[in-house]
Amino acid sequence: MEILTDYIILSVAILLLLAVISSKVSDKLGIPTLLIFLFIGMLAGSEGIGRINFDNPRLAQSLGVLSLIFILFAGGFETKWEDIKPVLFKGVVLSTLGVLITCLLVGCFVALILNFSLTESMLLGAVVSSTDAAAVFAVLRSKKVGLKGQLKSLLEFESGSNDPMAVFLTVGIIMLLKNSDSSIASLVPMFIQQMIFGAILGYFMGTVTIFLVNHVNLWYDGLYPVLTISLVLLTYAITELLGGNGYLAVYISGIVMNKNSFIYKRTLMRFHDGLSWLMQITMFLTLGLLVFPSQLLSISLAGFLISAILMFLARPISVFVTMAFTRMKFNEKIIVSWVGLRGAVPIVLATFPLLAGISNAEIIFNIVFFIVLTSAILQGTTIPMVAKWLKVDIPITLKSRYPVEFEPIYGLEYEMIDIEVHEKSNVVDKRIRDIPFPKGTLVLLIRRGEKYIVPNGETKIEDGDIMLVLVNKKELPKVYSIA
Repeated sequence: MEILTDYIILSVAILLLLAVISSKVSDKLGIPTLLIFLFIGMLAGSEGIGRINFDNPRLAQSLGVLSLIFILFAGGFETKWEDIKPVLFKGVVLSTLGVLITCLLVGCFVALILNFSLTESMLLGAVVSSTDAAAVFAVLRSKKVGLKGQLKSLLEFESGSNDPMAVFLTVGIIMLLKNSDSSIASLVPMFIQQMIFGAILGYFMGTVTIFLVNHVNLWYDGLYPVLTISLVLLTYAITELLGGNGYLAVYISGIVMNKNSFIYKRTLMRFHDGLSWLMQITMFLTLGLLVFPSQLLSISLAGFLISAILMFLARPISVFVTMAFTRMKFNEKIIVSWVGLRGAVPIVLATFPLLAGISNAEIIFNIVFFIVLTSAILQGTTIPMVAKWLKVDIPITLKSRYPVEFEPIYGLEYEMIDIEVHEKSNVVDKRIRDIPFPKGTLVLLIRRGEKYIVPNGETKIEDGDIMLVLVNKKELPKVYSIA
């Protein structure tokens, strides 16, 4: 028994190590990390070189749900309210009506080409109707893609908020298939309840989390990440038990936390970013282990056709219909259509019909997996090229790293910013003591090329310097205008 445990630990360690190393390869080659994680899982599976026999949809679903909770929370936690506020209406419409339109169009096409009932066809459409938060976050936050204006914020917000709609449609259609007495009309009040409860409880629990982090006064700093983990899980569980949508709740909870100041905020953001990556790796590897590649051959033709309809017809139509009354340009709508990445969420949702005993559930699962692979390969690898072709790309600005950090303390209204000094800047060739910064502003560090300088009042600022400045949040506009 002990030897078996050691082998399991060894297998997990090797798979995680391969996944982490492959992320470096992914970044250099422009291949989505999710695709590499899935392939590693498939190679380790019963039909791959690893020969790990894993055929447990219930465990895969449980791991998938748990992973999605932390991925969505981390996505919300890294999303600034100032960024999503201008695109809030567009994002909400895309993540609800857009998902519904995609579901209907794909469902109708499936009914034409497969020997499925209309309801079963709509179930497949529902499963693949949402873009995947983990996939979109990974691609858009890589070093390969920069998008103009509000496009990045819109795509990230949509991908983080449209999973609840896909989950609702999947669960609702399964209920219709299992219970002949149910009707489509009965789904409407359930949808309203889930979204309203999810939004309210997400905001409430996000506020509660901030309050507890600021006031619980734990003796050990290492317990604060444990505290937030427990509160994220509590947010999901309470919301689901009260009839709301737990995925929406944890995402909104993360956004609320990002919007406010609290102790250890930067540390907790890094922790949950790392936890999100661990969850992504776990989820993709598990789903890769679950699939049997030999079974994909029999559905490859149907999979290709449905993928093509989804990428080139259903997704674009849903975007153009929902964005018809906005000021978005044609090329912006095209790139939003193209960044419709499907990832682990559809595969996790495809386990729902398997566990519910729905007929054709295995075919649905294999088709969904095939769609995810084609989406990752075709869309995921070409987003930078398509963005450049459509002229919506911008140069990537990599975030600088400094040998000093500032951790906000509850009640301290200060922020650490970096200011890049240009040739025409007002502060070039001036000594720090001669710069009319507001009272209380402190220049902590100057980066000059590859060197760091700890300044004093006599230090002269040169063209190309990057100043690390501690400033009162109220004085931010004045500091930027001076520099």
